[in-house]
Amino acid sequence: MVETGIKLHEPHKKGNRLSDIILGGQDGLVSILGLLLGLSAATNTPRVIIAGGLATIIAETLSMAAVAYTSMMADRDHYQAERAREIKEMEQLPEQEKQEIIDIYQKKGFSGKLLNEIVDHITSDKNLWLETMMREELDLSPIETKDVHIYSLTVGISTLSGAFLPLIPYFFLQPGSAIIVSLVLSVLVLAGIGLYKASITLSNPIKSTIQMVLIGVGAAVAGYAIGLLFKA
Repeated sequence: MVETGIKLHEPHKKGNRLSDIILGGQDGLVSILGLLLGLSAATNTPRVIIAGGLATIIAETLSMAAVAYTSMMADRDHYQAERAREIKEMEQLPEQEKQEIIDIYQKKGFSGKLLNEIVDHITSDKNLWLETMMREELDLSPIETKDVHIYSLTVGISTLSGAFLPLIPYFFLQPGSAIIVSLVLSVLVLAGIGLYKASITLSNPIKSTIQMVLIGVGAAVAGYAIGLLFKA
């Protein structure tokens, strides 16, 4: 084994679970907030609003979880197909594939003896060679089936949690009061999401917060306006 002091590859990093939670929670909250305010504008009957909200929450949750599952399964299948193709090319065109390794590390600035040592080290191990081709040439990382399940479950649960928040006031208050409480709760949560995003992206916290709040308010205004058109 050649000790060059150079890290030839890094372990696969799984998706950020917290970002998955925020994605699902934000989508669920904004979607249901607009719906609830639209229903509140159209009718003063709490049971109708709650029934409509619950039905939409279930549909939204299942939809988001299904989309997360199918999209990640597609990525997994794509990776497996490309991996099979690379294995075939390594068997049938080894010199060409070796040249691709040379080209990859030449672009990284390696040359001469050190380049030859790196290439020989990688191509002497078929698994390392294959992994290097997948990551460096195709920019693909393996996706385990269990990761697909965890991802879809995470998105589904976070969507359910975010969507249920604006509905809570309608169980205890009349629609007129519930509208205000629901909107305030949603704005506070969206503001928190905006601040969090700013903290991890090192962006302007005020701008990020305003963007998140405007998303929620925009959905609420649109839903309320449509509800007024069909007011009973």
